Amino acid sequence: MQTLVGSARSPVPAVVREKKRRPAGVRSWLPWVFIAPNLIGLIAFTLGPMLAGLGIAFTRWNVLSGLGGIEWVGLDNFTELFADPKFWKALGRTVFFAGLGVPLSIAFGLLLALALNRPLVGRAALRVVFFVPSMVNTVAIGMVWLLVLNPSAGLLNQALRFLGLSEPPTWLVSENWALPALVLIQVWAGMGYQAVIYLAALQELPQDLHEAAMIDGAGAWRRFRTITWPSLMPTTVFLAITSFIGTSQGFGLIAFLTGGGPGESTTVLAYYMYQSGFQAYKFGYAAAIGVVTFAAVLLLTLVLWRFQKGRGLYT
Repeated sequence: MQTLVGSARSPVPAVVREKKRRPAGVRSWLPWVFIAPNLIGLIAFTLGPMLAGLGIAFTRWNVLSGLGGIEWVGLDNFTELFADPKFWKALGRTVFFAGLGVPLSIAFGLLLALALNRPLVGRAALRVVFFVPSMVNTVAIGMVWLLVLNPSAGLLNQALRFLGLSEPPTWLVSENWALPALVLIQVWAGMGYQAVIYLAALQELPQDLHEAAMIDGAGAWRRFRTITWPSLMPTTVFLAITSFIGTSQGFGLIAFLTGGGPGESTTVLAYYMYQSGFQAYKFGYAAAIGVVTFAAVLLLTLVLWRFQKGRGLYT
C-alpha cells in the first residue's frame, strides 16, 4: 500500500501525463511557424541574391540578352578585375572613405555618449536630436549638406571666411576635397547611432569597479583606460564591423551628391560596381567586384574579431 501511494506522488507519472496532453508532433512544427516569415525573407532577399551574385560573377552577361545570353567564363572576370587600374583606384578611395570615416564616427560617437551619460539638463532631448540624422533619408541629408557645403553661399565657407580664410575649399566640386567632404557627412550622419549604442553599453557597466578604483585614487583617465574602454571593447568591435559593412556598401550619398565625380575622385567600389553593371551592362564584372568586396569585408571582420579577443574586460 505504501508503495502504491509513493509511486502516485512521484514526478514520473506527471511527466508521462504531460506528454500525453501535448503531443511531440505539435511542438516540433510549431516553432517553424513563428520563424517562417523571417526564414522566407532571409532566403528570398539575402541568401538567394548572394548565391545568384556569386554565380553571375563567373559569367559574361549584359542582361539585355535575357537568361539565354549568359556565358560561362570561369575566372576571366576576376583576372580582368585585378588588371583594371580603375578597380585599384576605387579600392584605394574605399579604404580612405571607410578607413577614415568609420574610426572618426566611432570616436565622436563615444565622446558624445560619455557626455550624454552625465546628468545634463534636457539629456533625453539631446539624445533624440543627435540620433535623428541616423533615421533621416539619404536624400534629405544630401540636400542639407548641399546647402552647407555650397562654395560661395554655404554656411561652412562663410564661417571659414569669417575666421580669416580667404579661399576656403570648394568641397563637392573639387577633386581634392570631394571625398573628405563625403567623409565629413558620413561622420555627422553616423555618430548619433554610435552614441546611442555606446550609451546603452555605458549604462550596463558595473559601477562598483569605478567606485573601487576611485577609492584607490585612480583618476578619470586611468578609470577610462583600465575599466571603461576594456568593458566597451565588444561594443566597439560590433560598431566597427557593422559600420565597415555599411560604408563599403555606401552608394546613395555618393550617387546623389557627386555621381562619382568630379572626375573619378569619389568613385568608390560600390559606385564602380554600379557603373559596371547598370551603365556598362557588364553584370558579370560587377558581380565579381561584389564578390571581392564581400571577401575583403569578411576578412576585415575576422581580423577585428580576432583582435578583440582577450582585450576586453570580459573576453
